[in-house]
Amino acid sequence: MPARRVAFINEKGGTCKTTLAVNVAAYLAEKKKKRVLLVDLDTQGHAGKSLGLDPRGLAKNVFHLLTDANVSLDDVTLPTATANLMLVPSWKEMAEFPTVAGPDPQRARRLATRLTPALDRYDFILFDAPPSLGLTTTNILVAAEEVVVPVATTYLALDGCSEMVDTVADVKANFQHETLRITLVVPTLYRKTQLADEVLAKLEEYFPKRTAAPLALSVTIDEAQSHGKTIWEYAPWSRGATMLQSIAEAVDRAGKTAPAK
Repeated sequence: MPARRVAFINEKGGTCKTTLAVNVAAYLAEKKKKRVLLVDLDTQGHAGKSLGLDPRGLAKNVFHLLTDANVSLDDVTLPTATANLMLVPSWKEMAEFPTVAGPDPQRARRLATRLTPALDRYDFILFDAPPSLGLTTTNILVAAEEVVVPVATTYLALDGCSEMVDTVADVKANFQHETLRITLVVPTLYRKTQLADEVLAKLEEYFPKRTAAPLALSVTIDEAQSHGKTIWEYAPWSRGATMLQSIAEAVDRAGKTAPAK
């Protein structure tokens, strides 16, 4: 079977998108023994940094894959400290991608096209998206089939989630991509407050059976990232690891269910 392609996307920043993408990827690779490719497409390169890799000194990254036909997927794929987990890193050059690819009529399909060789090599391809809507995010949605939306349990969070629903619908219609769907919504930055519980209740109402258990604020998860480690390397028995395991299992299950109407 071809790789399951899962995008972690929210058009707003500060939703723990990279935290989820990196740790879910590591869980699937280490605990589920799946072959996983994590593709970073954010100019900050945080996925690589969270895995202990410095994207600044690399000669080639995802930008070169998307803009230079002579650069192959193998040229930009790096091993990580986690067995079975490979990374395509990103860095600030990705800010120029819309300008470079703009004249190409197939500009929205570049990522999907360049990842074709990976579909039979991996069980999962996970995408860490930038916190904004644009050509890069459109490329990710065209290349993916499953969308995981992290939603901070804070003021205006539901607006951002609603925007993602509209964006997914637009991509499905504009690119005849009927298999694209939101498979999971993950409440993040959760604290036991009235506002957070109201946001959580709304998410469960709008996305029945597609809302994961919330990811609460966790110093341990932050510490793991600061050391360039996944939670499974840094503190595998911590509360943060328990929460992330629950979310990773939900991601795994969600893509196996029938598409939501």
